[in-house]
Amino acid sequence: MSQRKQSTKPRDEVSDALHQYQDTDGHFSLVRNFRLADLVTIMNGVCGSFSVFSSARYLVTNDPDYLWSALAFPLAGLLFDFFDGKVARWRKSSSLLGQELDSLADLISFGVAPALLAFTVGLRTYLDTVVLTGFICCGLARLARFNATVALVPKDTAGKARYFEGLPIPSSLVLVGVLSYWAKMGWIEGQEGIPLGTTTLWGPQGGKGEIHLVSIFFGCWAAAMVSKTLRVPKI
Repeated sequence: MSQRKQSTKPRDEVSDALHQYQDTDGHFSLVRNFRLADLVTIMNGVCGSFSVFSSARYLVTNDPDYLWSALAFPLAGLLFDFFDGKVARWRKSSSLLGQELDSLADLISFGVAPALLAFTVGLRTYLDTVVLTGFICCGLARLARFNATVALVPKDTAGKARYFEGLPIPSSLVLVGVLSYWAKMGWIEGQEGIPLGTTTLWGPQGGKGEIHLVSIFFGCWAAAMVSKTLRVPKI
């Protein structure tokens, strides 16, 4: 997550900042309040959306070019997530809208897109989708908690949080990297299949009780994102 979420303001400053959205009229008045850093943040969301649609196109066409595009777009989203904070500090123009945009864009690029990529490469059983849904929801909860509690996290002399509580959601790019390696090796649905295969927890094989063993890793990653005791130092 970029540094745009780190800012905390007195209540009076927050109230004044909200007036810029309340005191405008006419069509597209909200868009006119966007700043350059906000547009960079939106590009993060654009990358995540393109990843989602590329995954869908791969499922329809089985064209590997779409799969590789879907795997690449979240990385491009990370670049925009990094530069939006840089642009905000360069322009000295952080905003409440930008802070919320940052979280929403992160959810698409580092929550929804990686989960759909996992489904695309082969985690498609009923229990797999339950785990992947939990992964997205844990990312959502992690972002919401971060926005609500960042003011309570100890700061350094520059006013930046010293650590993250739980894994930051962009850490899901590690999982995207693993999926990319699987795609390169052919360890995906329709080729050699997902590593470690499946196990059946209940019922007949191939039924709702079947799950890929690697889905457990996604579940553990989701739990780490919402952990309060896991503290990741900021680099």
